[in-house]
Amino acid sequence: MGRKALPKLNPDVDFSQHFFESDVLETRPDLQSYFPTQQPLEIEVGTGKGLFMKNASGQFPQHNFLGIEIAFKYARFAGYKLAKEDRTNAVMLHGDGQKIFREIVPSDSLEAVHVYFPDPWWKARHHRRRLMNEEFCQQIQRVLRPGGKLHFWTDVLDYFEMAVETLHQATTLQGPVDVDETPAEHDLDYRTHFERRMRKNEMDVFRSQFLKPGA
Repeated sequence: MGRKALPKLNPDVDFSQHFFESDVLETRPDLQSYFPTQQPLEIEVGTGKGLFMKNASGQFPQHNFLGIEIAFKYARFAGYKLAKEDRTNAVMLHGDGQKIFREIVPSDSLEAVHVYFPDPWWKARHHRRRLMNEEFCQQIQRVLRPGGKLHFWTDVLDYFEMAVETLHQATTLQGPVDVDETPAEHDLDYRTHFERRMRKNEMDVFRSQFLKPGA
């Protein structure tokens, strides 16, 4: 199930307002300044090719969506796709999500955080590199507004159980709330490209939602 090469980008598509490198945050740290309208903000960490960003920003135009992706080619491609769809409420950042959360994202500022199918770092000695570590879980709680939600999905049961345990021990987020699998209405009606791949191969996906109390 190796990844296919990304399609070539049309040079006539201007996506300069949909894709930014994280060094821009040094002089422009206000995340809402990347959108023409200030609206409730949701962040996806690890966007891959950007299917969630494209679909969610179209489905919920009353929210702003910021995607963070550490792989340059995927961040750039996702920004390009948002420009092609003329999504004024969605932008991509190429950078380290953990660093951006720690240094840039204000407390109580996000409507939702989305983490879908993060790198499982299979070897036990590499588990400390997993995104859903204690520090990042605490950062998620800090940046969510009261009543805000964390959406966490993975196809790795061990990772799911480890993340849930970490969230229980390191935060007061309420959950996990199970998320039902919904039938796809068309070939790209999935949360992410990775979910599409897993379901087409009849492989398990572990879905959860957590709520920040205090709303």
